[in-house]
Amino acid sequence: MSKRDYYEVLGVDRGADEKEIKRAYKKLAMKYHPDRNPGDKESEAKFKEVKEAYEVLTDGDKRAAYDRYGHAGVDPNMGAGGFGGGNGADFADIFGDVFGDIFGGGRRGGGARQARGADLRYNMELSLEEAVKGVSKEIKVPTFASCEKCDGSGAKPGTSAKTCHTCQGMGQVQMRQGFFAVQQTCPTCSGSGKVIADPCDACHGQGRVQKTKTLSVKIPAGVDTGDRIRLSGEGEAGQFGAPAGDLYVQVHVKEHPIFVRDGNNLYCEVPISFTVAALGGEIEVPTLDGRVKLKVAEGTQTGRMFRLKGKGVKSVRSGMQGDLMVKTVVETPVNLTAEQRELLEQFEKSLTGDSAKRHKPKAEGFFDGVKRFFDDLSS
Repeated sequence: MSKRDYYEVLGVDRGADEKEIKRAYKKLAMKYHPDRNPGDKESEAKFKEVKEAYEVLTDGDKRAAYDRYGHAGVDPNMGAGGFGGGNGADFADIFGDVFGDIFGGGRRGGGARQARGADLRYNMELSLEEAVKGVSKEIKVPTFASCEKCDGSGAKPGTSAKTCHTCQGMGQVQMRQGFFAVQQTCPTCSGSGKVIADPCDACHGQGRVQKTKTLSVKIPAGVDTGDRIRLSGEGEAGQFGAPAGDLYVQVHVKEHPIFVRDGNNLYCEVPISFTVAALGGEIEVPTLDGRVKLKVAEGTQTGRMFRLKGKGVKSVRSGMQGDLMVKTVVETPVNLTAEQRELLEQFEKSLTGDSAKRHKPKAEGFFDGVKRFFDDLSS
């Protein structure tokens, strides 16, 4: 008996895309499924016909062969996945592809999924100098590593894991709930698809052991608190030879006794004598590269900010170089001798009188403002 055209079976055009084919298949499969038509041989035959057409037209290679050669281009008896054999397909086989996105994927091309190892985090504390200039550090990380004795398989050397009889190596089983089937992790093998009858005595069948490994971490110049450095594959080893997770090195920069960092700029306060502040002069300023000279203008006040270009931090992302912002703080002399006190008193007297506003503009302006404030209150 000749077979009907597959496109005709599903009721779609030859140019139909996969989405249209799946939609048509779902509708017909639900209509003719044996569970909904118990004892109906005609429905069962139509169901098999629909399934066969769907499996050919959703396989790129088979569809191309069918379009070119017709039914002769596809062998109905090929392998275990053929179309002609069997006495009623399992419900999960039918709807695995249609509901794959919902229930985690169908059986076609499936298999046990290995559990990737967990990611790890290591908190690293750096000095400001290390963060700004970059550094290489050795760290010790307690973790799970692949068992050397069994090479991560979990099985005793000379033996091997067997295919799980419950899920047939798929790592998942189909649980029927009413009309639908839901995919779940296999309870026998926990999703690995393998069962170890004779476990390795070093790792007790886990394929990994606890150990502390030493790693060399290269910290790039310019990192700051909150930055993370990813070391691929240096996290926990996965079970039974599965890929390892990653290690994330979390950076924290310690407070510095001189500098405060804000982005790529550095800030510091430098005390200067009131003599230098009044007369001007040259002072030494610390930088992360050593000391530099800074000219202070005559009449410099506390809080005056000087910018030293390019003496800040080079950005780890953009490569832009920040600046060093120097704030001057005029220092008041203490522990004066009698002679120094007398000289200062004479100096203060010389600043009074008509020239006071010229010598002390901020003070005179302030007290003038205070006087106006109280005059306004009394009026």
